[in-house]
Amino acid sequence: MIDQTIAQAPAFSAWRIVVRASSLLLAFERIALMSLMYLLTALILVNVVTRYSHFPIYWIDESAVYCVVWLTFIGASAMTRLRLDFAVTMMTERLSARNQKIAKVIATAMVVVFGVTLIITCFLWMDPIGLARAGFDARKLAAETFNFLYTERTQTLNWPTWVLYLTLPIFAVSMTVHGLANLLEDLELVPRTPPKGFQLSELDGVN
Repeated sequence: MIDQTIAQAPAFSAWRIVVRASSLLLAFERIALMSLMYLLTALILVNVVTRYSHFPIYWIDESAVYCVVWLTFIGASAMTRLRLDFAVTMMTERLSARNQKIAKVIATAMVVVFGVTLIITCFLWMDPIGLARAGFDARKLAAETFNFLYTERTQTLNWPTWVLYLTLPIFAVSMTVHGLANLLEDLELVPRTPPKGFQLSELDGVN
């Protein structure tokens, strides 16, 4: 009995680490979402004022677009942990309580699989190993692999596009962590942790 308890302790600690990492990540995403919302509002207001004054700032439009992109992916990751992602319940609501639980576990596991697949896809797309082999020479990498990710720059901001595209791998990792935390809760391996900083009613969650 004691040996079994000792054997379960490392696994339980690992599960706690995943849930804790998800909670910390969600707290950071909350701050990032608020900051991006304030930034987007400021950009739009400045754009309106400068255009009305006939002195438009040409790079604000592109800044607002990328701000919305980051806002969307970070928000989608937070919604995964908050279980606010959409779900079709036409079939599951007709199942028994046990089968509904099984279906929920399967759906959550599919989120994790999608997140891991997206991580692999982003790794192949951004090709950090190939970039290192090319001596971090973006032009050499583009000539060898036709991957022009690290040579492209934005139109008005003139920023490297790969910096802005980092939202995809970040989203993939954060969604996977949140999905794992949700899966552990659905499997009842850890107690369900209420989100902090988000005011949710009982009707808000759809998954």
